Amino acid sequence: MVMSSSVRLWLAPSAVLITVLTLWGVLRYPHLPDRIPKHIGSDGVDAWTDRSVGSAFVLVFVYAGVTLLLTGIAELTLRAARRAELPDGEAAPFASGLLPPSSSKRPLTRASALRNARALLVLNACIGISLLVGCGMLWRSAPVQEVSGWLFAAMLVPIVAGTAVTVAVGAGKR
Repeated sequence: MVMSSSVRLWLAPSAVLITVLTLWGVLRYPHLPDRIPKHIGSDGVDAWTDRSVGSAFVLVFVYAGVTLLLTGIAELTLRAARRAELPDGEAAPFASGLLPPSSSKRPLTRASALRNARALLVLNACIGISLLVGCGMLWRSAPVQEVSGWLFAAMLVPIVAGTAVTVAVGAGKR
């Protein structure tokens, strides 16, 4: 992907988070118990799994995948033709009113496409912060079933904040 340098800068927090998660996991892995949490429910840990690289680093792998996906979407947002660049007859196939014109969901200008791409990368960094909290729970030294009540909120708040930013930017002037 060949993103502009202004967008690559917005990808830096996600790269730092992936690096921090990976290094933290590598340092914690030898000290993990033989069984680590597999699923955390409302009553705490309700499923366990044997320690392995795959089970211990699942959140890191998920975050790396989400980062690739959202970076790709941000890149496509920048490459899509803007509404201002489309010919006037572009909406004709949708004149029946059954479907919205394809141009109605496009950014109006390069600047709005850039704002949308940056908002997606902010959302990605917020997801990384959320998964950082999850890794803290996953990589505890002792196999404890109890989970602190703040864990759900600590993982949800960054994602809600990133989603709010993305929706606000997307709903703004296109």
